[in-house]
Order: sequence, then structure tokens, then C-alpha cells
Amino acid sequence: MNPNQRKNIIYSLVLLASVVLVWWIRDQKNPGNDSVYISVRGQTMGTTYNIKYNDKQQRNLKPGIDSLLEVFNQSVNHYLPDSEITRFNNDDTLYFDLPYFYPVLKRSDEIVQATDSAFDPTVAPLVNAWGFGPEDRRLPDSATVDSLLQLVGFNKIVYTEDYVTKTDSGVSLNFSAVAKGYGVDVVADYMEEKGIENFMVEIGGEVSCRGVNDRGDLWRIGIDNPDELGEMSVAIALDDQAIATSGDYRNYYEVDGKKYAHTINPKTGYQVKHSVLSVSVIASDCMTADGFATAFMVLGLERAKEVAAQEPELEVYIIYDDHGTVKTFQTAGIDKMLINL
Repeated sequence: MNPNQRKNIIYSLVLLASVVLVWWIRDQKNPGNDSVYISVRGQTMGTTYNIKYNDKQQRNLKPGIDSLLEVFNQSVNHYLPDSEITRFNNDDTLYFDLPYFYPVLKRSDEIVQATDSAFDPTVAPLVNAWGFGPEDRRLPDSATVDSLLQLVGFNKIVYTEDYVTKTDSGVSLNFSAVAKGYGVDVVADYMEEKGIENFMVEIGGEVSCRGVNDRGDLWRIGIDNPDELGEMSVAIALDDQAIATSGDYRNYYEVDGKKYAHTINPKTGYQVKHSVLSVSVIASDCMTADGFATAFMVLGLERAKEVAAQEPELEVYIIYDDHGTVKTFQTAGIDKMLINL
């Protein structure tokens, strides 16, 4: 065998090895022909969920997901009369029976500190007073708002890994601002425990994704156009990330022609009034994205920009009204995620 033949064989072997390596990587990332994506849907937390996943074993994971969400709701859903959060709101101290209460308190505490209490689950008495809790809808007078403000503040609860207690019997919690995002994380963890590598979990519009979709692409999640409900403004490609969107264009009611939205400022006791129409936050977990999205809605555009700059692990996309013209703000990392529609 002459040197040229030997060289050609070596080159051929290297090329073959490279091709095999590329196909192996693609096979790891993309589902095979014998592997179909499964979709499951259901209801939880007063909304719907939609989950899509790739499982070569073709398992139906819906029964396990439903059971998991039922237990999760028994911890953090304040609409359930016997849930842990309801028991705490009706008493002074709660000792945790389930594994969900302490993590949501801990993460909430961190977001409270990072946003100067723009996000605060102890806003519950005010949320109820404005008719966005379990109680009937009504408009509170200023005296009621001022009185309830005295019960708001995360420093009015004390918690450990085992229990939470309150400093005033009137203090109560509402995890609505993070419950859906937290639920998404709980289901995402369950999917990973089952060995699922490619999936999308959505609960009430909050989403977490892993791997790729059935086309082998990163999962693409649309952001609603607040002016044209049902239409997407843009889409975001998520790379093992979560996204949550907060806006006042869906959850509101009207009295005498005036809209009352569900986002309450924990410091003033009243609905927020500024130019921000919606905020989408991308983070590594959906509970974090959910909490910061709510906080940025409360803070308004300029203050939200300042806080976002202090949280480099977050990416933020804000739609706002500039004197009748809809504009957007986005953090630097959003550019590579955006897919224009």
C-alpha cells in the first residue's frame, strides 16, 4: 500500500467517523421515526394545562400528572377550603404536610427583596377586597384599603422549612402570582424524573420547555398582542427555559364603564396605572419568571428596566403604550430568541 492510498483510507475513516458522530448527535437531539410526540390536556387551578412530550415508551403520563397537580393544589390553592394555604389564612401557624409550601415561601421572599416588595404574596387581603380572590367582587372604599395595607408585608410572616406563622391574625397569603409557574415547574420535574428529555409544559399560559419539538427545533412560544387578543406579537425560542407573561388585558372586571384590573400594588393598595401592557420574563424556572413578571407589571416601565438590569439571569420583553403607540422593550438576550411572526 503506497502512502497516498494509506492517506486516503485514513481520510475516509476520519470522514466516516465524523458523519457517524453527527448523526449520533442528531439522533440524541431529535426523536426517531419510531418515537411520536404525545399531547395531554386537562384542567387545574381554575385554568387549563397542555403538555406535549416525546417518549419512546409511548407512556400515557396524564394520570400521574393529574394526581401530582391535585396534591400540589392541596398545598397552594387558596380556593380550596382544606388546602394548606387556606388553613394558614384561617389560623396563625401552619406546619407543612406537603413539600410545596416552603419552596414557594423561600422563592417569594427572594423576589420580594429583589423587587422592593412590588411582588408580595401578603397582598392577599387587598386582592380579596378588590374582588380577585375567593370572595365576591366589590369596590372597597379608601378607608378599607388603608386598613388592609397594615396587614401587607412579607416581614409579617416568619417561616422555616417546617412551618410558617404570622405576626398578626389578619395576615394572609395569596400565591396566585406564582402558583401556575410553580405548578409548571413541578410537572417539568416529574417529566424529567420519568426520563423525558423533550417536552413542553403549559399551565394557564406559563410555560417550561426542555429539548426540542417534534420538528427537531427549539420550542417556540408565542407572546400575545395585548391590543389584538388571539393574535401573537412575537414568538420566543426557548432553550431549556421557562417563560411567564403578566398583563391586565385578561383578568379584569368593569363597574360603570371603568375597568378594574387584577394587578394590585402592595404598597398603595390600588390597581397599577402606567403604560405597561404586558411583561414576559424568561428564566431557568417558571416560578421565578412568573413572580418577576408580576413585579414588573407593578413597577412600571422605567423601574422594571432598573430591576431587570440587576437580574442578569432573566430576559425580559415588555409591551407598553407610548402616548397611543404600542412599543416594546427587551433585554439584550432576547434578540437571539425572537422569531417574528
